[in-house]
Amino acid sequence: MMSNAIYQIMRPQNEPVLSFLPGSDEKKSLKRRIAEMKASAIEIPLIINGKEIRTGRTGTCIIPHNKSHVLATCHMAGPRETEIAIRAALEAGKKWEATPWDHRLAVFLRAAELISGPWRDTLNAATMLGQSKTVYEADADAACELADFFRFNSYFVRQIMEEQPQSVPGVLNRMEYRPLEGFVFAVTPFNFTAIGGNLPSSPAMAGNTVIWKPSSTAIYSNYYVMKLLTEAGLPDGVINFVPGAGSEVGPVVMGHPMLAGIHFTGSTATFNTMWRTVAQNLENYRNYPRIVGETGGKDFLFAHVSADTDALIHAIISGSFSYQGQKCSATSRVYIPESIWPDVKKGLLREMADLKTGDVEDFTNYMGAVIDQAAFDSVRSYIDFARASPEADIIAGGGCSDETGFFIEPTVIVTTDPHFKTMQEEIFGPVVTVYIYKDDACEKALELCESTSGYALTGAIFARDRIAIAKIEKRLTYSAGNLYINDKTTGAFVGLQPFGGSRASGTNEKAGSKHNLSRWMSPRTIKENFSPSKNYRLGLMQES
Repeated sequence: MMSNAIYQIMRPQNEPVLSFLPGSDEKKSLKRRIAEMKASAIEIPLIINGKEIRTGRTGTCIIPHNKSHVLATCHMAGPRETEIAIRAALEAGKKWEATPWDHRLAVFLRAAELISGPWRDTLNAATMLGQSKTVYEADADAACELADFFRFNSYFVRQIMEEQPQSVPGVLNRMEYRPLEGFVFAVTPFNFTAIGGNLPSSPAMAGNTVIWKPSSTAIYSNYYVMKLLTEAGLPDGVINFVPGAGSEVGPVVMGHPMLAGIHFTGSTATFNTMWRTVAQNLENYRNYPRIVGETGGKDFLFAHVSADTDALIHAIISGSFSYQGQKCSATSRVYIPESIWPDVKKGLLREMADLKTGDVEDFTNYMGAVIDQAAFDSVRSYIDFARASPEADIIAGGGCSDETGFFIEPTVIVTTDPHFKTMQEEIFGPVVTVYIYKDDACEKALELCESTSGYALTGAIFARDRIAIAKIEKRLTYSAGNLYINDKTTGAFVGLQPFGGSRASGTNEKAGSKHNLSRWMSPRTIKENFSPSKNYRLGLMQES
């Protein structure tokens, strides 16, 4: 039975980040929860149709900054469990689609309230321990951004419902917003707990059912997100939590005729492989699957000679090194005029002198560890390459140690080659490369900035000259899906700066806006004629 009223969902406000100041109640509470969660390892099952499934094929969740500490043993899905999850999703879809939209959204609005209240410490602690995020980064992500996604996406669904065609005398026109026909495959990354929650939940808000494959290095926090949604009242089978190897889960999902969509965040290479797999299976699908992906970045900061150097220094540090540079939006290449470089260099070295890396339970540390051994080895290889090259100079950082955890110092490379390896390839670690250009060669430097990378995710312009800002903004039109003027390349807020890029950075569907939500709906237009014609003949058909 459909609701007999049209409900209002007010535009939400962004959830504020807590202060966690010394002696504060929130700091004491979070510290207690961290200690509790460290004290005992848990067992993480698959959750399919609301039931816990243990496969016996297991992996472990560890603390990246204390790699010998095991947080959990996690069961991994294979083809059989994936097939069970698909059947569960398709069966649950019949009831979920028929559930009134306001009742669907109420689940996620309640989840947001739980995040703001009793679940905040758990999600923050899980993210700090499992992904080595500092307290500020964890709260901004696992608490604030996840709650924002639930609240704003509910509001956006309501907005879309209101978008109706005009009716004319004698004709009633209306649009209904159906879920996609089939199920959605959500593949989520390690670096943001909020993305882990958003990718399966946004299709679910629109009435879809979902297979959720979390990153193997974020299973710990993502499991708690799944438990949160269950407590909020999510019906069984709407979202099915299926951790497992991509090589085991992916072929089953993408070979199924009822695959309706893919919601992905991860590497460009993986996304390309998935896209090719879908293309090879087109003849088998009931519908063309919706493919929504946010992938890599090689994000730039371009400084004009008129830039405020103090603000520029801060943006380089916070944009490059927050969360160890493991953000697709992290500043990775910087273009600076020759005349202001001495002041910028001096400021960078001064400000980075007390930038601490270590255990994130120590709130004085600005950085934790990179996510795992593979990431550590990859990032270190770029630093070693720069150290050995005559075209590069490491002016800060460069140290690496995996003795107790996967620690890499914040590293600044200066290169004389604008096409140097670390200026072109995504590193996904706390490494930024600077290229210094002649003051009178700004146009040439802009061409380098525009053409050097195949990515187009985020970018920043630093200038005080308004004419220069306007010119650079226009020149770099297609270089970034999110462009920041006199601000760092990271830190987009849900509802304020819809996020996404193009080129090799994805399909630019703008998470945190109704553009993304509309991708999970299949509109149906209905026209009702109150006085249908009863004669096909037109007046113009008369001879005289």
